Amino acid sequence: MKILVAVDGSEFTRRMVAYWAAHDEWLGTQHEYTVLTVVPPVPPRAAAVLDRELLNGYYADEGEKVFHPLRTFLDKQGLKATFLSKTGHIADTIAATASEGSFDLLMMGSHGHGTLGNLVMGSVATKVMAHCKVPVLLIR
Repeated sequence: MKILVAVDGSEFTRRMVAYWAAHDEWLGTQHEYTVLTVVPPVPPRAAAVLDRELLNGYYADEGEKVFHPLRTFLDKQGLKATFLSKTGHIADTIAATASEGSFDLLMMGSHGHGTLGNLVMGSVATKVMAHCKVPVLLIR
């Protein structure tokens, strides 16, 4: 099974990755994992005055900040994954990557605000589920 694991480096990502490692009976090494982080784009006016190489370096550094502790943890757990960093609107990019990459499952952490919190603040998880054609496993 191809599994896309969406991460942002938050406490909720750490909980989700701990769940992943603890449930190797069905999330073990027999699957193909891709770990995805999405870096929000720099506002267009700011991006227009920045050197393209500098801007790409910024996006790469932001992605690596999220990936570095995950690589260490996954290596200790014996889990292998491909790491993918993209730039764009977070929910749309996660949903599009899951659909376009022919993934069988999308796994991601959720803040767990609940219905009222989602109404007031919105939720990446809610938006992903609304736009994603792939089954989503939310870990709280």
